[in-house]
Amino acid sequence: MSNTNQQYDTAVASCRDIFLKKTKDYGTSWRVYRIISVADQIYIKAKRIRTIQEKGQQKIGDDIVSEFKGILNYGIIGLIQLEIDNDEVEELPYDTVAQLYNDKVAIAKKLMQDKNHDYGEAWREMSQESFVDLILAKILRIKQIIANKGQTLISEGIDANFYDIINYAVFGLILIEEKVHRR
Repeated sequence: MSNTNQQYDTAVASCRDIFLKKTKDYGTSWRVYRIISVADQIYIKAKRIRTIQEKGQQKIGDDIVSEFKGILNYGIIGLIQLEIDNDEVEELPYDTVAQLYNDKVAIAKKLMQDKNHDYGEAWREMSQESFVDLILAKILRIKQIIANKGQTLISEGIDANFYDIINYAVFGLILIEEKVHRR
């Protein structure tokens, strides 16, 4: 698992770099997003990957790697928005954003490690298509929970779905880097 931990950190590091550079460029303009908007942004990116997978070609320059990175970063935004839970849009200091990002990634990584222990890294045998389908299913679950005003009877909440989405995106990035999956 030490290789997985290193691969996880490498995949996240490139996403964090993009996220923090965009924070310097744009500030925390994403604070205006409601959870449904974050879910829709992830949906759009996952749907685009699925369309590229099915058609076998793309016409816009952003590749599948950049879409998985965007999915991961929007998952982090969703978790931060859930934590702050404040309708008043506010600019967050850069250092606060960096710390929140790191905190969310640490929780996601711990979840990955625990699941890898129990499932034996089964994700390494999965297809890129499955990761995208799982991300889309998680988004539909988030939307249903929102429609249910945040209430669930026996299911995990919105945050658990965002953590799974983050980890599926990381798995996609790792397997692309290993050249198991296409770009």
